[in-house]
Amino acid sequence: MIRRLLGFTALAAATTAVAQPVTKPKLLVVIAVDQFSADLFAEYRAHFTGGLKRLSQGVVFPSGYQSHAATETCPGHSTILTGDHPARTGIIANVWTDQNVARADKNVYCAEDETLGKSSKAADYVPSTLHLKVPTLGDRMKDADPRSRIVAVAGKDRAAIMMGGHRTDAMWFLNPRDYSSFETLAGRAMSPTAARANAAIATTLAKAMPPMPLSPLCAARSRAVAIAPTKSVGEGRFARKAGEKALFRASPEPDAATIALAGDLIADMKLGKGPATDLIAIGASATDFVGHAYGTGGSEMCIQLMALDARLATLFARLDAAKIDYAVALTADHGGHDAPERNDENAAADAMRVTFDPAKIGTDAAKSLNLPGSVLAAADSFGDLKIASAVPAALRGEAITRVAKAYADQPQVAAVFTAEQLTATPLATTPPETWSLAERARASFDPARSGDLVVLLKPRVTPIPAKVAAGSYIATHGSPWDYDRRVPVLFWRKGMAGFEQPNSIDTTDIAPTLAALIGLPIAAGAMDGKCRDLVAGVGTSCP
Repeated sequence: MIRRLLGFTALAAATTAVAQPVTKPKLLVVIAVDQFSADLFAEYRAHFTGGLKRLSQGVVFPSGYQSHAATETCPGHSTILTGDHPARTGIIANVWTDQNVARADKNVYCAEDETLGKSSKAADYVPSTLHLKVPTLGDRMKDADPRSRIVAVAGKDRAAIMMGGHRTDAMWFLNPRDYSSFETLAGRAMSPTAARANAAIATTLAKAMPPMPLSPLCAARSRAVAIAPTKSVGEGRFARKAGEKALFRASPEPDAATIALAGDLIADMKLGKGPATDLIAIGASATDFVGHAYGTGGSEMCIQLMALDARLATLFARLDAAKIDYAVALTADHGGHDAPERNDENAAADAMRVTFDPAKIGTDAAKSLNLPGSVLAAADSFGDLKIASAVPAALRGEAITRVAKAYADQPQVAAVFTAEQLTATPLATTPPETWSLAERARASFDPARSGDLVVLLKPRVTPIPAKVAAGSYIATHGSPWDYDRRVPVLFWRKGMAGFEQPNSIDTTDIAPTLAALIGLPIAAGAMDGKCRDLVAGVGTSCP
């Protein structure tokens, strides 16, 4: 009997071995689709016919996690190619308060050099890699072999900067003022490739955009939802007048420009054709622009995702035609929550907008301590909060206590943590879906940059007041809940045997997994993430 069992085991091992590529890929293509939640992936997966379908036939982790609480664009992108949580990358939010900054504006944008910019506003700051505390995979590849070329191109500067890292050979992002042209870091020259891309955008913008086609799939999702008395979303098709830059931004058009530029850079720089493995990081930002402007349901998101699927198919076809041996990893920087008005109509009646006034909390605490103004350096309904430097040292502890209690008393607040509590909380190493709220907050807490308090809202509370939603920003992300934390993680390479792993994976696992794929050693403890085996059956792609 034992012999028969042993024989069966040996036979099973032999028959489960699957042919896999044995050489190192010559090009790594890492794609971050901004606000592409696991929920959106699940909803549309069966309908993809292009690039996203191809990736869905590779190694699929449908339940990846941006496991930290600060599920914003900059922290999320910082995890993907560093292998580290925001607590280690130092990118704890899109914007944080630093009261020691010399300029009048004490807000610091995650991807700026505040010593050079007038303010953190898009028109005033200077994009920079300054605040990223750790190396990216591209930086490590350069250290191992300077012949590796590292390129980043994205719809947002923070996406390109956080994935590309400190030593890119080329970095291009749509300018943060109106997103109508590509630019690069200060001191770098305009390349002919990017100049052609900018000319193409100018030609596109000069023409009116008729309503984009409405497929049967998207027509089934086309339904008007009232956001305000004079505003509704849900049945848009991205029509715009010639020169209308604001509507260009929140449409599939930025992704078309970004992905086309990525393909041109690969061709012009001959990425994947050199003696060492190259890397291109691509930040497809339009899904986020569309999600904020129109929500994650409706015809707008449907049209956007179908367009993205087609654009990725075109990119992969170019790489195939160029006979490049490439491997792809695709994920997202965070998920996203639909507009509460549509959630309310679609069986989630507890969805709501934030209603309390955070500014009043700061001023009330100041009054109770006989202080002028507010005890908060900047008031917000959630996230990192700092006590104003003008509060006397003897009263800081009491100010923290009173503000913490005032937030905790709000019915829409789930938890309030002090910096002291989070500093004492160990970084979690268990599967991300098991993490407590404190552990989620700890993963995006940096004592040098984070607040004196971290406030987390309850599930389905959108931190956009109704008066703001009447404008151009109706839905968002940034919560510690799984609709914002869960993202797909997909790996693909020609000849790779695909499989699906429904158990969780952390986005910090992407960098060590790709490092192993190209034979780049990573010292134990050098990254928060761990290598994930991409070999189906017996064998492993990890060291």
